[in-house]
Order: sequence, then C-alpha cells, then structure tokens
Amino acid sequence: MSTRVTSLAEAEAYVASVGLDVAALAVVVAEALGEDLGGRGVLAPGTGQGVDVTSVATIPADAVAHGEFVARRPGVVAGLPVAAYVVAVVLGSVVEPVGEFAVEVLAEEGDRVETGDVLLRVQGGTRGLLTAERVALNLLTLTSGVATATRAWVDALAGSGTRVRDTRKTTPGLRMLEKYAVRVGGGVNHRMSLADAALVKDNHVVAAGGVVPAYERVRAMFPDLWVQVEVTSAEQARDVVAAGATDLLLDNMSLAQMSEVVTELKGRAEFEASGGLTLASAASVAATGVDFIAVGAITHSAPILDIAMDLV
Repeated sequence: MSTRVTSLAEAEAYVASVGLDVAALAVVVAEALGEDLGGRGVLAPGTGQGVDVTSVATIPADAVAHGEFVARRPGVVAGLPVAAYVVAVVLGSVVEPVGEFAVEVLAEEGDRVETGDVLLRVQGGTRGLLTAERVALNLLTLTSGVATATRAWVDALAGSGTRVRDTRKTTPGLRMLEKYAVRVGGGVNHRMSLADAALVKDNHVVAAGGVVPAYERVRAMFPDLWVQVEVTSAEQARDVVAAGATDLLLDNMSLAQMSEVVTELKGRAEFEASGGLTLASAASVAATGVDFIAVGAITHSAPILDIAMDLV
C-alpha cells in the first residue's frame, strides 16, 4: 500500500507516524538546505536566500517534471518519510513559485529492496525537484545504509536471542536519524544522550577510584536512571553486581571470559558485549549468552545505500 503526500502538513504527519520528532527533523533539514542554498536554515524570500543557480538558469519557472527515486544497489530502505518531507519543504515553501506537488511512496520502512526498485515517485516544479534532490538523497541514502548494516547483524544473530544495539558513535547532528535507522533495521537503541542514562566507563572507574565507587556515586545522585557499568574482568563483574548493578557492558572480553561471567551472574544482570566484534564472530559471541552486542560500526562506518533520483 502506497503513501501519498501532497502538502507539508501531510509530510509532517507521515514523519510523526514512524516515531520521528517533526520539530527536530525540521532543524536538520533546514540546516541541510541552508548548506545548499547559501545560508543557515530555510530563509524566507527576500531575506537573502540563495537559489540553485543552475536550475534557475536552465529551467523555466513554470516547468513541471516527474521523478523517481530508484535503488541502485540491494539493501534495506529507511528514511522514506524524511525524503518526502524534504520534497514537501522545498516545493511547498522554499522555491518560487510555490505550486502543487505530490510524493508517492512505493515502499515501506524496513523493506529489503533490489537494484532498480522505485522507492518514491515525485511530481512538481522542476526547479524545486532538483533543489530538493541532493538533501533528500543525502538523508535517505545515509539512513538506508545504517538500516542495511544493522540488518546484516540482525541476520547474523538470528535465532540466538541476542540483539544488536547501537552506540553514541553517530554523525554529529544526525543521531536521531541514525538511531531511527537502527530501529528500522531491527536493532535496539542504547541511550540517546549523556543525560538520559548513565554508562560507567573505564575513565569514570579510574576517576572514582574503582568500579563499585563509581557505580554507587551514580546511583546515589540519580536513583531513578538506568545505569550500565563497563567491566573488563569477572572480578569487576562480581563486585559491581554485588553492589546492586543490573546491567553490565563486557568490554573486550574473550569468549571464555564472557561465558564465565554470564553463567555465574545470569538472572542477576543483563549483559552486553562490546569491543572488536565482527559479523563473522557474532554467532560465537551470542553463544556466550549475552543479551546484546554493541556495534558502533552500524552508525559510524555504515556505507550509504546507493539511491538516485531520475527525471522520467
């Protein structure tokens, strides 16, 4: 079943329907369009807004075109509402003259797509479509790349009960979209920011004088927050669980070490493996019984999914 967007309000509703914050996305898109139009954000007509000089010079203002967003490689698609929103912002408010437009979304978030699949069809002013093209594609190819990378880990862990979880190793300013793409790909989000959950890492342990003092200080100041504690040995794991910790990050442990910790402490804490993990080792790590595998690469190193817009 396709989704049709013919106004900015419909685009905003589509974005909200997949759980994305419309106001936060508006900031991201405004900044991205500002990069392309020679100013920060989307500037109102008459305030110094730049234009797509090539399109303005070569295309009549009243020209109308049809375009298709086409997958150039197989993968998992994510960010279709974002692309539709970009088109709606540009054709609905940024370019002059503002006219009618339509975006028909032909895929669903999380779909596996093949080379040649048409993901969206767009119709509207030619200048506007070409102005929106790059920002829409930059965000769509990025989020689809993250979803594709995440799905590869989900597939590698299939049947194990272990889930792949992201990190804060995200592109500055695009964390919301990258973490959304992880969810679309079947992964699980870790904390969004430093403020909404605590993670006691090795440097906190050094600064506090030990893993237990570090954990206890966090728990005392923020008694209602979720707290995860990074440990590097079975001894640290035993000590901090005895102090009340219920979520451990097993950092750079061998398979044998992880198995020892999970076997001894299962039922008293959840466990997340981290450090030097690969798709090839995913099943072996999952076999230790950990609940999650932390993979920074699904955001910081995911290649884009090649998608293009063709006028037809």
